[in-house]
Amino acid sequence: MLVGVVGKPSSGKSTFFKALTLADAEIADYPFTTIKPNHGVGFIRVKCACQDFGKNCGKCKKGWRFVPVELLDVAGLVPGAHEGKGMGNQFLDDLRRADVLIHVVDASGTTNEKGEKCSPNDYDPSTEIKFLIDEIDHWFHALVKKDVQEIRNKLKHSRIDVKKVLVEKITGIKVNENQLKNSMKNVGLSFENVSDWTEEQVKELARQLRIQSKPVVLASNKMDLPSANVLDGSVPVIAIAELALRQGAENGSVDYVPGDDCFDLVGSINEEKRLKGFAMIKELLKKHGSTGVQGCLNKAVLDVLGYFVVYPVEDENKLTNKKGKVLPDALLMPEGSTALDLAFRVHEEIGEGFVKAFDCGTKKAVGKDHELKNGDVIKIFVK
Repeated sequence: MLVGVVGKPSSGKSTFFKALTLADAEIADYPFTTIKPNHGVGFIRVKCACQDFGKNCGKCKKGWRFVPVELLDVAGLVPGAHEGKGMGNQFLDDLRRADVLIHVVDASGTTNEKGEKCSPNDYDPSTEIKFLIDEIDHWFHALVKKDVQEIRNKLKHSRIDVKKVLVEKITGIKVNENQLKNSMKNVGLSFENVSDWTEEQVKELARQLRIQSKPVVLASNKMDLPSANVLDGSVPVIAIAELALRQGAENGSVDYVPGDDCFDLVGSINEEKRLKGFAMIKELLKKHGSTGVQGCLNKAVLDVLGYFVVYPVEDENKLTNKKGKVLPDALLMPEGSTALDLAFRVHEEIGEGFVKAFDCGTKKAVGKDHELKNGDVIKIFVK
């Protein structure tokens, strides 16, 4: 799974990305600071199963388990990106592998669509929501249109399995067969009459494929600025505050669990500027409940994509692996996953040798088709 962090230049997306990953992403207040994509690992926050079993796993923080996911911070997007403006072509190509997008918007309105500084009264942040979606839709349309034309050309000379060929082509933008089927149904298209598809139908098919394969979570960033307003359907975010807290936690000067509504300073901080900064962050947390950064990532992976966390163990009584470690692994699984899916996720040989599984919560044996749920602790038996 890959979460793409997107937005126009100077929206604060690289700060958002760095706050989640503490990766070495360059941050500056001028357009196109990010040129090459930044890769990093963020973490989903979930209640650790050790709490339900009265165990101490040694891996959670105050009862919260953090499960890794891959993140990608791409170059800023400007209007006309699909035509090559800004870093557009690179931006769009970098998004091919993404499963979900977090769109970081400068909700303060202090930068225009190109990422240049402006007066909050001169720019409406909501306009960049539309132009970003439009740019990705144009990009999808160009790719799908090309694929459809290639299929039509092949049909002039030979019989081909249209469905199979189209599925093979769109996997390059990480669209699966089910997403293609749903998109086709929504547009009212059939593989049998691909030669009769109109330009508008192809365009709408591309839009549906984008909706299915690249859902978007909105982050209203820079909520620390007085001109900022929360955009409809978005999560209010203060990325710069989250970065300060996570860096403080990393160096031991702050006691903070990502996603919490409070924090404590550890030891003494002599720098007046830093003390004022942390005092300001405390006020912001009181107002907004959190910085919103962790909430955005959780929403993207758990709510939008529908993933949940399962804990495979080897000892169903002690909930340990062979080395005696309690709940050593926490795995993100897609919605609808079964006990057999988990077995293959752990290792291909375990999946192939699957006999049965044991639900440590219900203390019942379950079969390969047993559907898993969030927080399950599962022992797998093999031949």
